[in-house]
Amino acid sequence: MKKILAIVCALVLCLTAFAAVAETTEVKASQEWKIALITMDSIDQHWVTLNEGAQAKAAELGVTVTFMSPNTKDDAQQIECVNNAVAGGYNAIIVAANGPDAISSSLKEAQAAGVKVVYVDSPANVEAEATYSTDNKAAGATAGAEMIAALTEAGITEGSIGIINVNAATDSCVQREDGFRSAFEAAAYTLLETQYGEGDAAKSQSIAENYITQGVVGIFGCNEGSTTGAGNAIKASEQAAIGVGFDKSDAILGLIEDGYLLATMAQNPDQMGAMGVEACVRALEGEVLGGVVADTGVSVLKK
Repeated sequence: MKKILAIVCALVLCLTAFAAVAETTEVKASQEWKIALITMDSIDQHWVTLNEGAQAKAAELGVTVTFMSPNTKDDAQQIECVNNAVAGGYNAIIVAANGPDAISSSLKEAQAAGVKVVYVDSPANVEAEATYSTDNKAAGATAGAEMIAALTEAGITEGSIGIINVNAATDSCVQREDGFRSAFEAAAYTLLETQYGEGDAAKSQSIAENYITQGVVGIFGCNEGSTTGAGNAIKASEQAAIGVGFDKSDAILGLIEDGYLLATMAQNPDQMGAMGVEACVRALEGEVLGGVVADTGVSVLKK
């Protein structure tokens, strides 16, 4: 993967709000607080890396973080994880909401029980101590600009483009799609109706294969599974299509290296995890974070 170069775009490390707090106070844990980390699933490399960042920061601060995420993206399972954290006496929950509404009641119940809530990656419609995530709409627009530039360079100035998203509810992915679509407002390309693969690489590949049979000139994947599926479909097809996606995994980097994907918008999940833990400790120690929202940045990875 030595040829994979990180081109840092204008979105990278826009962390002013958090930095201002960090410069003025040092984080200290007065006790071994128990923090639950609940992401959308426990399988995607994105979440595994986020957990690694959280665990490293927990060790540094002397607190305990338990990764108790569902095996698959499922609202009911995620709600159960929140309820288990409350029943287990956890002091704080770091959560990446599968959807903005389904988990809201359980989070409100957790807060009523005195549990602090911090969002990473994707928030729910419940006020929290802080949110650390990518500026997904801006990053989606960057993905669109990358695709337009590649199509233009190839002499392709019109044609259809397919979009593979996770679902119609996950806030982060909806924002990515909105940003991507906004990049094409002044272009002559036709953006097809979005298809949903639930973040599953195999389902996303089937969707991408169907797009390819329709003769699309490009495919955009809104998350790790969507992007992997799109790249695999392009690899298996004899028809050329420009693939651009989101997230960084070994599979995605391999598809970029081999020329089946043009680029991916790589987030900083380890930073999300670390900052989420630090925010929990600050809140548990009595600091008022005021619902701060900080962008953890994104980089464009290309061959």
